[in-house]
Parts: sequence; structure tokens; C-alpha cells
Amino acid sequence: MVTREEVQEIEREFRYCLETGADPTPASELSTLRLSVPVTETSSDVYEELTVAGDTVTGSPTDILTAVQGALDAHDPDVLVCSTSEIVPTLHEMATDAGVDDFSLSRWPDVDYQQLASRSTYSSYGRVGHSPARYNVPGRAIIDESNTFFYGETNLDGVLDLVSRSKKPVQELAWASIGNVLTAIQICEAHDRGVLVPWNSWRHEFYKPMGTLHDADRGGFIFAPEVGLHENVHELDFSSLYPNIICTRNVSPDVIRCDCHSDRDDVPGLGYSTCDDRGYLVDVLQPIIDARDEIKAAIRREKERDDPNEDRLTELEGRSGALKWILVACFGYQGFSNAKFGRIECHEAINAFAREILLTAKQRLEAGGWRVVHGIIDSIWVTPDPDVNDENREDLETLATAITERVEIRLEHEAHYDWVAFVPQRESDAGALTKYFGKVAGEDKFKIRGIEARQRSTPPYIEDVQRSCLERFDATRSPEAVIRYLKKAIERLHAGEVPVEELVERNRVTKPLDCYTQTTQNVAALKRARNQNLAIHPGQDIKYVVVDNEETARDRVALAHESIQTYDPSYYEAQLVRALGSILSPLGWDRKDIRRTLNGTREVNLTTFRTIAEE
Repeated sequence: MVTREEVQEIEREFRYCLETGADPTPASELSTLRLSVPVTETSSDVYEELTVAGDTVTGSPTDILTAVQGALDAHDPDVLVCSTSEIVPTLHEMATDAGVDDFSLSRWPDVDYQQLASRSTYSSYGRVGHSPARYNVPGRAIIDESNTFFYGETNLDGVLDLVSRSKKPVQELAWASIGNVLTAIQICEAHDRGVLVPWNSWRHEFYKPMGTLHDADRGGFIFAPEVGLHENVHELDFSSLYPNIICTRNVSPDVIRCDCHSDRDDVPGLGYSTCDDRGYLVDVLQPIIDARDEIKAAIRREKERDDPNEDRLTELEGRSGALKWILVACFGYQGFSNAKFGRIECHEAINAFAREILLTAKQRLEAGGWRVVHGIIDSIWVTPDPDVNDENREDLETLATAITERVEIRLEHEAHYDWVAFVPQRESDAGALTKYFGKVAGEDKFKIRGIEARQRSTPPYIEDVQRSCLERFDATRSPEAVIRYLKKAIERLHAGEVPVEELVERNRVTKPLDCYTQTTQNVAALKRARNQNLAIHPGQDIKYVVVDNEETARDRVALAHESIQTYDPSYYEAQLVRALGSILSPLGWDRKDIRRTLNGTREVNLTTFRTIAEE
């Protein structure tokens, strides 16, 4: 297993564009065609079912090949969006075996396809991922939905925006990681400056005293949240804090701790200097920051129109999302040991500036009559200080403007909440840093972070019930009323009224099946997949329904694609109780309290039943 960025090769398409000055941005709008196969077909050498442009085709290899070739001839797509890249070689092998000589995915009939890379497993920041094999079809770009970040997180417009900035062609950018694209943008800047690009990271950490190392080895500032329910809460966020720190403080690997200003103390608390010469990282990021600000302004203008253009909004939001991911990664990538242009002193300096900025904001807000209930990295939550009279309290917009002028980075009023609840840690009364939920003022929606409704593994039914419990809590502020709703949801489970597709769990496989030492639901699902000759690799997701949690073998679960007739209601009941525990824990309730209340309610019902029976 290798790390994702352990070997940072410059791909041949990118190198060609860089060296020849060719612009990989398409000159016209791209057309797409989607090909997908169900999970049961992914390990098959011959497809019996395949979906082409939304139409599902079943039958013989000739039937499927004819349908695909017909769609290609009718649409002549620029981009093939495939559920798995293995569709490419499998279709060509099917054509060879079936004697269909005129089949080709390519726009060049004499050249079918080439394999660019074999599949592999990698580790990135402690997370295991799977990189499928990559293929090239002449005349068309391939986007593998199982191996694309930017296309999955944004859309084709987001991909194309980054194509124009990174000089990476569409196909190459689609499978690239955030760091890979950021590095490409940095390489373009280095090329424009006539600077050689290092093959690997080469800037070693400078010597520093133990005291400086201690002070520098810290992250952003965090104000521990006050566990509980807080009313009339305002959230303020610094706009692109870390990228703006880089640009306003001139933090860049080529200027940090420079020899020409070694006597200066530019970085608070660390004694680092930054040169007066403009750093190259500023030139990399400032255009992206400016472009995203312009796109966000365009989104606001479009939404304010009487009849917003949804296609235009989709384009703008895709572009904004793609640029956001680059800006989010630029800070962490400075501390990544394998980054070509990274430098740990930049990472440390950015954190030092961020801590000072957040402390400055906290002090100014408190002086203006507001109480900070939580703060993390670039966001602060405040409520009116009860010890300050309203006439003596400064307006938040005025305060935000003053703080913006002081720190030179825009502080924005993100949201106003009727109430916000901060959740305690699971094994402690201390507040969890990233778990909270709140009701947005004046709107019928909630902001949810960290709890089950935001976790990718949560089954849809559990998520829906948790969101409904939030709505009832907002309407009643009564834990008992919410538990009464939970009781009805549990009764639906035990009555078998919940569709099994609403109970599907999705979990990531972190290692090969033989490396697991405990028999978890994931392991049971992997055993079941192996029994069906389905290849699930580390880094991929596996989907299943728990049918009998008391079992220890593969019969404990059923895979999502199977015909499932039943499920384990007790297992999903426990998940519901846990989900409600997240909502009520800020009020001092735990799962035991919820269970006791549920049991008490059931006992009352049983007593009532006995009384009626006796009469």
C-alpha cells in the first residue's frame, strides 16, 4: 500500500499542455453519455444488464453491445460517464468474444482503448482508499464515478473550471485528488516564473529551539462549546480564512523565515519573519479567492431574480464548490510532507495568525456586548450577553465590519438561529467540537453537523426519524413529546412497516477481509460478498441491511442488491435510540433515560390493556 501522493508523477497529458502551451479547456459545451452496471455485474466477464443514458438493457452480449453502439452513434458524446471504468475493457472483450467486429467506444475505429494504470490501494491521512484501473478511449474523455472526487462533489462545470486553471485535461482532472490539482496549479505558476519544479518535496524543516517547536506545534484556536440549548444565536465566519491569511500576510514557502529579514518577528508568537517580496503562493491563491468571491456574488444575484435560471445556478454552484475545495486544501497541503511546494513553517505560521485573529474577534465581540458560546478555527457563535443592556450592545454588522478592518479578512454574518444545541462528547460532559444542530431563524430548516443525520453510514429511515424528532423538539421543546414520536417509529419497525431500502447501511471497507479480527457487520457483509464472487476492495463502500444481529456469520446481514424479506427490528431500534440521544443529550438526557421513558410508556399501555381485558 502506498500513500496517494507518495509518488507525484507529472502525467503525460498535463506535461504536454504545460510544455506546448495548449489549453485543455474545451472550446464548446461537452456532451455526455452515462453507462452503468449494477453491483452484481461488476465482477462478471459478460454483462447481462447495463444502463445506457437511463435506459436499462438486458439480454445477450449482442443485445447490450448493439444498444451501446446505437447510443454512441446517436449522441456522439464527448464524455463517457461510467459507474466503473471496468465497463470499457469488459464491453470490448464481449465484442471480441461475440464476433461483433464493428463495436468501438472510440471515435477512432482503428484504436479501441488503452489501459493507463492498474488498480491499487492507497492510504491518505490515515484513510484507506481504492484507486481503480484507468483507461483511455481515443476521442472521448472517461469519468469513472467510482474514482472521481471533483465530479462527484461538484459537477462537470466545476471540473471544467479547474481544467482551465490547472491545465489538466478533463479526464485527468476527473480522477485527480485535491492535492494533485493544487500541485498542478502551483506547477503552472512555477512554469510561468521560469522556476524548476522539484521531483519530490525538498524543503526540510529549519532548526528551531524546543520552546519554539512547542509554540508552533498547535492548530487553530478552539473555544470549547457550552453544552446545552442556547437561544438567539448568531454564527459569524471569516471568509476563506486560511487562504486569505496566506495572501494578506504573504505566507509562502519562498519567503517564510527569509535570511534578509531574520531580525523581524512577523509571525505572532513564533519569531518567524516573512520577506517583503511577494510570495508565489499568493499569486497562486489570490486569483482563486477573487474568482470565488465573484461567483458567490453572481449566485446571490441570480437567486434574487424573480425567475432564477436553475441551469445557471447549477453551473455557478459547481464552479464555486470546486474552488472551495482547492482553498480548503491549500493550508493543510503546506504541512504535508510529500507536497512538492509545501513547507511546515508556512503551516505553523498560518495557524499562528489564525489563533491571533480569532482571539481578536472574540475580544471585540465581548467588548461589544456579546457572549461567545463556541468558536472553532474560522467560526464564532455568539448570543447577547445577559449582563449588557440592549441599548449598550453594538450591532453585529457594525462589529463584523470593525473586525474585518482590523484583521484585513472579511468577517461575515453566516446565520441567525432561533436556538442552537451543542452536543456533549459520548463519554464526557465536555462539549463535542463539531456536533451541534440548530433552527435557522425565519426559515423551516435546521443546520446539522456531526450527528447521525449527517453521517454517511446512517440508514435513510434513521436519518428521517432524527430529522422529524428535531422538528417536534422545535415545536414543543418537550423531550417527552419527542420520545412519543420515537415510540411510533419503533412500533413501525417491529410491525415490519419500514421498507428495507430505507434501512440500508453504507460503510467503507478499510482493509482486506482476512485482516479483520472481529466479526462486525462489515465483516459479515464482506463474507457475503465474497461468497457471491463480488470484489469489494479496501477504500470502497459496501451496502447492506442487518437481518439478524445475533448471528455471527454472513447470515447476520443481507447485501443491498439481494432480495431482502426481513430485517432485525431490535438492531435498528437501538440505532433510533442512539439518534434521539444525540438530540436530547444537550438537555442532560442519555440513552438510559430514553429507554426508561420508553419502557414506562409501554408499561402504561400494558396496564391499560389488562384493565380493558378484565372488564
